[in-house]
Amino acid sequence: MSITPFGAMRTHGAGTLRAEHAGETVTVAGWVDTRRDHGGVAFLDLRDRSGILQVVADPESSDALEAAHRVRTEWVVKVTGTVRARPDGMRNDRLDTGDVELAATSIEVLSEAQTPPFPVEDDVEVAEERRLFHRYVDLRRPKMLRNLEVRAQVVSIIRRVMERNGFIDVETPQLTRPTPEGARDFLVPSRLQPGSTYALPQSPQLFKQLLMVSGIERYFQIARCFRDENLRADRQPEFTQLDLEMSFGDEEDIYSLMEEMFVEIFDEVLGVDLPTPFPRIRFEDAMRRYGSDKPDLRFEMELADLAEVFAATEVGVFKGVLDSGGSVVALALPKGGDLTRREFDEWTEWAKRRGAKGLAWGVVEDDGSLRSPLSKFMSEDELAGVLRETGAEPGDAVFFGAGPRSFARQLMGALRVALAEERGLIGEGGTEHDRWEFCWVVEPPMFDAASESDDPTAATSAGWVPNHHPFTSPAPEFLDDFEQRPEVATARAYDIVLNGTELASGSVRIHDAELQRRVFRFLGISDEAAEEKFGFLLRGFSHGVPPHAGIAPGIDRTVMLICGEKSIREVIAFPKTQTGADPMTDAPAPYDPDALKELGLRELPKPKAD
Repeated sequence: MSITPFGAMRTHGAGTLRAEHAGETVTVAGWVDTRRDHGGVAFLDLRDRSGILQVVADPESSDALEAAHRVRTEWVVKVTGTVRARPDGMRNDRLDTGDVELAATSIEVLSEAQTPPFPVEDDVEVAEERRLFHRYVDLRRPKMLRNLEVRAQVVSIIRRVMERNGFIDVETPQLTRPTPEGARDFLVPSRLQPGSTYALPQSPQLFKQLLMVSGIERYFQIARCFRDENLRADRQPEFTQLDLEMSFGDEEDIYSLMEEMFVEIFDEVLGVDLPTPFPRIRFEDAMRRYGSDKPDLRFEMELADLAEVFAATEVGVFKGVLDSGGSVVALALPKGGDLTRREFDEWTEWAKRRGAKGLAWGVVEDDGSLRSPLSKFMSEDELAGVLRETGAEPGDAVFFGAGPRSFARQLMGALRVALAEERGLIGEGGTEHDRWEFCWVVEPPMFDAASESDDPTAATSAGWVPNHHPFTSPAPEFLDDFEQRPEVATARAYDIVLNGTELASGSVRIHDAELQRRVFRFLGISDEAAEEKFGFLLRGFSHGVPPHAGIAPGIDRTVMLICGEKSIREVIAFPKTQTGADPMTDAPAPYDPDALKELGLRELPKPKAD
């Protein structure tokens, strides 16, 4: 026995009725979106998940009219009546049901409601904290409902693609061992083993590698992951990703699978035909050309390294930087010559807020000369080199950033995006291809200097941290000597980037136990410490492990971009705020002292206010 499409209480969804239903007696149920009471006749707009339907109560059905006088917005009602065509001139082209209305014969109030804390509309500005406090009301808004429907559709397509390619859905533990040093884990105390804790998984990484040892060969999971980190628009303490691993495969298999999946998602959800294969950009080239390992390819404006141009310069600010091993990086802004001196000064202050000492600039005049506060210090060859390397033309502006190479590139990469957003250059042209620019960023460093890491808690005694994670295989040319050349060693890792946002990160894994121990040793993890922290993985490797590779696309970020949102909180049903709090449930909350005692824990004194 199957359930009815709309539930036993109703025959149709409010948004499903059309002109061909005219004359039928139907029952619908939902929330009162709006109410217009004219005394002798009342109109209700009834809303359910399928859409909105106009209900009319008139004197021909006195009971229905009496009930319509009483109801208020957001009350839940059930309406029975006859579908009829709307009178000429009364059709509503903004509604899918705009050609018909429901003449009510009965209106039953199923639930009364308080006046909503804010209108259930898309175009109403409401503070996010208030929206999240009343999230159950916020989710009634059409936009929020659409976002969750898109999310469900994306997950459905993902499952179909994975199963079609022979992957098996396997659940991995949510309670597991804390990661080394417990960096940013959410810890769960154990009542049965006081003083010990579980950790919520930051990813199923080790378990999915052990599934490859187990002979599963192709695993996937719509995985919930947890990370106690500082939050921003595209991060949450709990997030969802497609986690997958495959045996006997390499980078090309991952590239092909992911492109197949994203092509199908964008075709079915947006009707967009993505060109494949996605461009592949080496990490070093991405940093050199765009100042970012997440390059936004929707516009040009590539960076230019001017170290050679200014190799013998007398420009003091550039000379000092280059003599200390740094770089001078420039960027041409098309038609930026119309910027005022005040606007140039504002961009200079923008750079200073990001740690720069300043930001030099110039304007290319109609005669091809460069008007800049630094022009009088530049030689003719240097001026020509600036125009040649940046591609700047008359009417363009040129910006210069100087400092340590990595810093200068990232500063100018951020400036590139900020200028493009400010000047409306992103997606210019209006085609779908302009809007959706995928790429692979490949061959990243095997290690980062701990001083430059985003996660200083991951630093080791060696002064290096993994760029990806310590289970990523070195590139073949560095297998024998990555320890001697950590500053240049690259990894068999890869990221998917869409419109400047990283959607997925993955790698070919180490499948040799001795190579894995060498990586641990280089990172300052002794054999004894490795056995304590990763012994279960190394023991598994001793029982025969196939070569394997994996990747983990973020579902929250993918849906955010598809829905055109700026924050993943807009595509998660019950998200946390940027402080990690849930205003609706008031989580996190203090723990009961007696429960803490049973867990072998004690409450720390609260810090004193300033």
